[in-house]
Amino acid sequence: MAEPARARLAPVPRGRPVRNPLSLVRVDTAIARTAAGFGIAFMLQSIPAMIDQLPNSSPLWSSVMVFALVVSLALTALASALRQQVRGAHVTFAVVYLVALVSWPFAVVDTGEATQDSYWLYYLLTIATAMATVGFPLRVATAYLILAPTLYAVIRVTPAGGGVTTAQAALDSVYAVILGGAITIITAILRGAASTVDRAQATALERYGHAVRQHATEAERVQVDAIVHDSVLTTFLSAARADTPEAKELASRMAGNAIGYLRDAVSVAPPGDADVAVAVLASRIADAASALSEPVAVDTTHAGETQVPVAVAEAVYSAAVQAMVNSLQHAGAGATRWAAVRRDGDGVIVEVGDRGAGFDPAMVPNERLGVRVSILERVSSVGGAARVDTAPGAGTVVTLRWPAPSDDDERQADAGEDAS
Repeated sequence: MAEPARARLAPVPRGRPVRNPLSLVRVDTAIARTAAGFGIAFMLQSIPAMIDQLPNSSPLWSSVMVFALVVSLALTALASALRQQVRGAHVTFAVVYLVALVSWPFAVVDTGEATQDSYWLYYLLTIATAMATVGFPLRVATAYLILAPTLYAVIRVTPAGGGVTTAQAALDSVYAVILGGAITIITAILRGAASTVDRAQATALERYGHAVRQHATEAERVQVDAIVHDSVLTTFLSAARADTPEAKELASRMAGNAIGYLRDAVSVAPPGDADVAVAVLASRIADAASALSEPVAVDTTHAGETQVPVAVAEAVYSAAVQAMVNSLQHAGAGATRWAAVRRDGDGVIVEVGDRGAGFDPAMVPNERLGVRVSILERVSSVGGAARVDTAPGAGTVVTLRWPAPSDDDERQADAGEDAS
């Protein structure tokens, strides 16, 4: 039984920052943080009215509702800052506010002292609808947008709610619907635009992967055609003309060499016309990372000017991009991601990692080619080596190295990791 892949969390390198395009994750994060920030501001604004009006309500209700609203608002701010459980926190505040609004008339102690001014819960009405927009699906958020202001208007015309005129209650309600509706519409437009960008990026990456596979297939075909022309056909011609023992022995050796060339065609990179600096490879990887919808910190400070063959640079670049795309698809939203490119003597090492969900390599089906073909075999085909260190819940680190390390180097590296 093969040993399970080891999980290790490498330190996140402090590389050059990359600018990322619009994405649904970034839009949701910005909207959530904005709603939480304005929620805190409006809560502070409601404090004078709250101090003036709460003595007219049941002390138990006042303490419980104020505590619940403050705690749920703090949770939305914390969740938005950490990008964890964002929708759940915003839904919690919207539900708590609705409970406070519905129970408000039953908590009034003396209806004769009910205030004619705006009740302190009114200051949080628009924020509640905004947070419902963040947390709920669009249809549910729209229903909340209509329900909450309508309940407020109905309660305000009752004696417990202050007994204001229908016109004043309707005006407050319509104002809240208009403002909340504007927030809902803007949020829906931004989410739609971000979703379009995400779909376009996914399509572009899929086409890129297809083009890379086509290019690799064509390069392999050209290589094999050259071997067939230069070795196999020549061997056939020599064998056909062999009429002496010496000629037959030569044809036999040529046939053995041709078979060896064909066998090695998939594991030896064809000679390139030029070399590429590791710094150029690092710049290409950083540019690819900047096009992704999630931030990837790219460290290129130790790339250097070491030269590697063009075929090696292409294979390592394609494998690194595939590793970043895999992280984007499977590590989870908000996971910390990084990539590091550095020279290694006359070679190169590229590390792509994340602190996301991780996975069990033994559970990956054979038909899933993203790791096996697009990363492992692609780097191996040019004389390099790729390694995936991962485990469920422990993140993933993909290490690409060219040239492939010797067995002694691998054992020393493993011993160093175990000692650390």
